Amino acid sequence: MRSILDKYLKVIDWYIIKKYLGTFMFTLAIFSVVMVVFDISEHLDNFLKKQSTLHDIAFEYYAGFIPFYLNYLSPLINFLAVILFTAKMANQTEIVPILTSKASFTRFLRPYFVSATLLFIVSFFANVYLIPFTNRLKVDFENSHFSDNDPTKSEVHMQLDKHTYVYIKSFDNTIKTGYNFILEKYNGDDMIQKLVANRIVYDSVKRIWSINSYTVRTINGLKETMLWHGVTKDTTLDMRPEDFEIHDNMYSAMSMNTLNKNIEKAKIRGTGELTDMLFEKYHRFVYPLSTYVLTLIGVSISSRKVRGGIGLPLGLGIILCFTYIIVEKFALVFAIKGGVPPLISVFVPNLMFGAFGYYLLLKAPK
Repeated sequence: MRSILDKYLKVIDWYIIKKYLGTFMFTLAIFSVVMVVFDISEHLDNFLKKQSTLHDIAFEYYAGFIPFYLNYLSPLINFLAVILFTAKMANQTEIVPILTSKASFTRFLRPYFVSATLLFIVSFFANVYLIPFTNRLKVDFENSHFSDNDPTKSEVHMQLDKHTYVYIKSFDNTIKTGYNFILEKYNGDDMIQKLVANRIVYDSVKRIWSINSYTVRTINGLKETMLWHGVTKDTTLDMRPEDFEIHDNMYSAMSMNTLNKNIEKAKIRGTGELTDMLFEKYHRFVYPLSTYVLTLIGVSISSRKVRGGIGLPLGLGIILCFTYIIVEKFALVFAIKGGVPPLISVFVPNLMFGAFGYYLLLKAPK
């Protein structure tokens, strides 16, 4: 293994890789400290109000908060790190001797992309396996400590299977009770049964729904019957109180297996959440690719020695960072509101900035 590395990576390559990874880790640490300090100042009242213990804050909230935001910002932190040490090398005239020694700019990029590959692998496995687990810790803590109430959906239409549809006007999550409940069963396009109840209550122990004082209308061709039942009926329905709750970052806290199951369920139910879940799924696989795109842009704009040192490249880098975040947020809006397929939307930021990076590569010093 060592002989293979020595064949493709020379002394100058190892020098750049160490600079790259060292600056990245240092920048990552700085961002971690700044994020935690600002977050503590923002949520200190919540911690005191809910009497949160130091153990819960450290090992539940911040154990999820820090990995989530570091992973989310890692391509941008990587981008700034590349600009910082590359611009410093250019300012100290370290790049000119490399390019004048018959080494092409593409060859000069090799150690950068070796380092970017290491970060891509870490980011990929973190997105798919680690972050959903740590997000669950963060989301559960936020829901119990930062929310004074538990918001729920209203006017919910849901398809449980190919033949069964339900409607709930409102749901009280405190007592697990839904109001103005309607259940309809169809045979093809024809309704064969309609159940209407004022209340439906979920039993969390038995995991069943109890329907109180309901009427059942049965349709058989031209014959219709309607019966009123004053008793309570227990039934198993493929829905849970969680289906009526509203929580931020809910899908980011799902494991890949759980997310896939919810996607299949959403395809049947048609609740309008399918696009959000598909975007989250594709985003986990595509987002780490931004490491390569932003590395290319960072090297291209900072490898030229300019008057004033690293200030200009760093300023451009910060502007591009914010622009990338804005474009990514617009991609999510296009997927949810604009009808753009989620698989296309998640590629939009990388495609746009990839094209920009290629243009900068053509203009980079040779």
